[in-house]
Amino acid sequence: MAKTSDADLKPPFSQNGLKYDDLRKNGCHSRREKNGPQTGVGFRQLSHDTFEQPPMYVAVMTYLGYGIVTLFGYLRDFLRAVGLEKCHVAQEREEQKDFTPLYQDFENFYTRNLYMRVRDNWNRPICSLPGPIFDLMERVSDDYNWTFRFTGRTIHNVVNMGSYNYLGFAENNTDFLKTVADKVQQYGAGVCSTRQEIGNLNIHEELEQLVADFIGVEASMVFGMGFATNSMNIPALVGKGSLIVSDELNHTSLILGARLSGATIRVFKHNNMHSLEKLLREAVCSGQPRTHRPWKKILVMVEGIYSMEGSVVRLPEIIALKKKYKAYLYLDEAHSIGAVGPSGRGVTELFNVNPADVDVMMGTFTKSFGAAGGYIAGKKELVDYLCSHSHSAVYASSMSPAITEQVTRAMKCIMGKDGTTEGIRRIRQLAENTRYFRAKLKDMGFIIYGNDDSPVVPVLLYMPGKVVAFAREMLERKIGVVVVGFPATPITEARARFCLSASHTREILDQVLHHMNEVGDLLCLKFSRQKHCSLPDPCKEANSEVDN
Repeated sequence: MAKTSDADLKPPFSQNGLKYDDLRKNGCHSRREKNGPQTGVGFRQLSHDTFEQPPMYVAVMTYLGYGIVTLFGYLRDFLRAVGLEKCHVAQEREEQKDFTPLYQDFENFYTRNLYMRVRDNWNRPICSLPGPIFDLMERVSDDYNWTFRFTGRTIHNVVNMGSYNYLGFAENNTDFLKTVADKVQQYGAGVCSTRQEIGNLNIHEELEQLVADFIGVEASMVFGMGFATNSMNIPALVGKGSLIVSDELNHTSLILGARLSGATIRVFKHNNMHSLEKLLREAVCSGQPRTHRPWKKILVMVEGIYSMEGSVVRLPEIIALKKKYKAYLYLDEAHSIGAVGPSGRGVTELFNVNPADVDVMMGTFTKSFGAAGGYIAGKKELVDYLCSHSHSAVYASSMSPAITEQVTRAMKCIMGKDGTTEGIRRIRQLAENTRYFRAKLKDMGFIIYGNDDSPVVPVLLYMPGKVVAFAREMLERKIGVVVVGFPATPITEARARFCLSASHTREILDQVLHHMNEVGDLLCLKFSRQKHCSLPDPCKEANSEVDN
């Protein structure tokens, strides 16, 4: 395959019809453009993913930190064994000592000695709507996080920077939710049956047609659980004698579905087209192991936006490779549908590619749509096949009527079918918030991963002690954040993951950035060695020009 330069991929015009040469380097045009159907905030040539490496001392200190806590873990295990420290770990009864162990002692070493000490930073109970601001139930531990007790107090007005509420549809506005309440009155809260029996409602079929129209494909099928949409449908598409080529950073639901399918799995480096093409070439040339027969199917599995990295799939190049090697493409748009693209139609719209070039399009309703469940979309033959072969379709209960209506109302709002421009306003607000927040964090000196279009913003913290201190310090300042470490990430790449939302106001973001700046200085988290140029606020710039 001929190598394509970035200049060859650059279109002569931006998505709002302006020449790219007329755009500033910061992605903002000097004139205020009229809002049309393809107009957004700060459209520009798509930026590349960034994965800045930290200074060497950071990696050394990170490994040293894990080494120290591991040594103390072995010491505490010794103290427990000799009875000097109380053992809270689940153990077999004395009469079962000769049985095959039910609780693997060594396998639980990390959970017992590392995770348990910092468990207060996860599973925090929320007692309000998960909007831009929420309330937390205060809890304390008297035994180093083995158990918790509630104090009866509530921490009010905590800024929510962790929920996947990209477009702000997780809301309790009674005017917006009136149709949802009406559907509960008409159909009840649950269906109590599968789609193949008596759980197929007319609103399910209406939603499926709406999803197909929204994405731009022939047909779609909806499911009640997003995780199961991947894990239960992939085994219906491929099996023994097939090959799955999977990105190394794919979500657990994709990995589980691939393993359950019985197909052979090969992994390529994240977003690395050379690695992908090498695997595809070997698969076509060598065929199956031992027999060297051709593979029955070759399925390439990728995500639109990777939820831990904030990176965007290199979709045009992957489509070119899958066509060249006659493979199928499975695209998981859980985090990208509704969140990117001028009108929220995901990475196919972001890259201006034909949705028909993607064989299987998957997405969830748990994020941008403020609901639950997922969908599979593509050709009508694909959907008809899954109706009778998918375990999730045959055995799982149908989607709740209330959830169905919530997804329908949110999608109609995005498409403008509700007679308002609220949907497109939220999409533009999310794009503006994303670029503003990312630019400010870079200016402060934090190392952040991902693409400028991605509302998932990972801030690298690296050292295990700083991960814990960061989460606790931010909560003290009433900022709710999600921190992630090993084994969910590589051992040297622990991070805080911020999720931007259209419901975040500029005042909220400035408040978070102010505290981020202070905590970054307090904990010495500003590891970036790159010089960044601040992006001016496109709204303020446009307003100043109008005043002039």
